[in-house]
Amino acid sequence: YDSVMKWKQINKTPLYHGFFRLTAHELSHELFAGGDSPLLVRELLDRGNAVGVLPYDPVRDEVVLIEQFRIGAKDDPEGPWLIEIIAGYQELDEVPEEVAIREAIEEANCQVASCIPIKTYYSSPGTSNEQIHLFLGRTSTEGLGGIHGHREEGEDIRVHVLNSASAFKWLDSGKIDSAMPIIALQWFRENRERIRRQWLEGSTDG
Repeated sequence: YDSVMKWKQINKTPLYHGFFRLTAHELSHELFAGGDSPLLVRELLDRGNAVGVLPYDPVRDEVVLIEQFRIGAKDDPEGPWLIEIIAGYQELDEVPEEVAIREAIEEANCQVASCIPIKTYYSSPGTSNEQIHLFLGRTSTEGLGGIHGHREEGEDIRVHVLNSASAFKWLDSGKIDSAMPIIALQWFRENRERIRRQWLEGSTDG
């Protein structure tokens, strides 16, 4: 698998410009069997890049999750309030780690001292160019909880502080059912002992 497939854009038509941008792209691309595809039209949702962070307290062995209303889950039999990790969109002048720290404060009043990268991935490349940057963030969960978010932006966010075992039970039971927290928690479960040991051995103040 050494060859690089090629494609060409023929036309681009703006369809919507609001919080997100929607454009129609006329294009063709090389085929695996050789030759080129016919003219294709693909609609692309430009969402920008997002950042998610799972705050973890290695001393208490607790993680911070949030719960909020999501219109995409409006038909879910359990209701449209989802358990998620802290997340937000990256501004042009920000690096992903800065977004993680900023959003943790805004959504959970949570101070993240440092971040470990988990994964960068495309959330839905069939329709969107959005990339997700995931991090594990070191924090202290003492005193965390309550309701947070910017009311003027319609945010109503409930903060959950759980020990790791309870978070994994939520994951395995299906209580957590969106991609970002699933990916973050699965990675955390695989790496928890190593990260906890690393952070505890490297600090005397917790």
